[in-house]
Amino acid sequence: MPMTIIRCSAAHDGAWNAFVDANPHASFYHRAEWRTINEQSFGHRTAYLAAMDGDRFVGVFPLVQLKSVLFGNLACSLPFVNYGGPAGESEEIEQALLEAGSGVAAEWGVEYLEIRSKRHLGPRFPASDHKVSMTVQLNSDPDVVWNSYKAKVGPRQDIRRGYNNGFTATFGGVDLIDPFYAVLSESWRDMGTPIYRKEYLRKVLTTFPQETRICVVSADDGTPAAAALCGHHRDVVEGMWLGMRAEYRKQMVGYVLYWELIKDACQRGYSRFHLGRSTAQSGGEQFKKKWNAEAVQLYWQYVLRTRGEIPALNVTNPRYQLAIKTWQKLPVPVTQVLGPFIARSIP
Repeated sequence: MPMTIIRCSAAHDGAWNAFVDANPHASFYHRAEWRTINEQSFGHRTAYLAAMDGDRFVGVFPLVQLKSVLFGNLACSLPFVNYGGPAGESEEIEQALLEAGSGVAAEWGVEYLEIRSKRHLGPRFPASDHKVSMTVQLNSDPDVVWNSYKAKVGPRQDIRRGYNNGFTATFGGVDLIDPFYAVLSESWRDMGTPIYRKEYLRKVLTTFPQETRICVVSADDGTPAAAALCGHHRDVVEGMWLGMRAEYRKQMVGYVLYWELIKDACQRGYSRFHLGRSTAQSGGEQFKKKWNAEAVQLYWQYVLRTRGEIPALNVTNPRYQLAIKTWQKLPVPVTQVLGPFIARSIP
């Protein structure tokens, strides 16, 4: 029987996730539940493509459409998260999924399809290599990781300084959504980045209660100073969203947060920690290298339909600098109201 490509519905979720759990190229972000999250939280149209060999899944390719006055009409695999792209049992299967995805992009009439992939998908798709995933190799004994840091140039001294400043960490799930969101809102405002609705993040946590985890680092007076939300898939921890309050940065709260996340991942038996994507050669990449994180190249590849060049939806684009500077001056409560209307359209 020849291979076929189908569009999946909720009825296929079990088989879809079984394939994602088994395929080495699939990730936490490929899980079927993200379709419902994007549809219900943002109203985005989705197409979850599956390659079938008879009644057996042999590949998946999730697509989401984003449409706005500010950023145009585009599709992405996947928006808001670190990567997506096709995951199949062979290159031939993935190319068939890419062909089908190009057809969906044409059907939707988008300007372009952005494919966030951990692997290069071939020369027919223009590629940007400006993003890397910073990955830490873990050990079941966190002391092994601790001892791998160089005494004088590694993070150990700054971690100790942070603990000496009275910071303590708490782990949980949706019960920590309020302090997490408070920290994230302030941190993202300072960066000039529009924040999501709290309900979107709550939806992620309640949809994946076993696969997601929040860490909140608090000052000695109980004030939330830094926080992170991570996802978990097979043996990998995915750093998803993180923030810290500016007033605590010099007290090394960031070092306490990162060490608590790494230590927790070790103790829970994970073997790798993706600290999240970073722009290549950026300060973020250099900070993560202090944790012995290795840069793994990510490939943003494109199906360009009505554009002649790769889009530049990033903070380094001069077109957005004035808007970023203006956003940084707004009160946090205002950004919490206005931000979600913008953030829903920024992939």
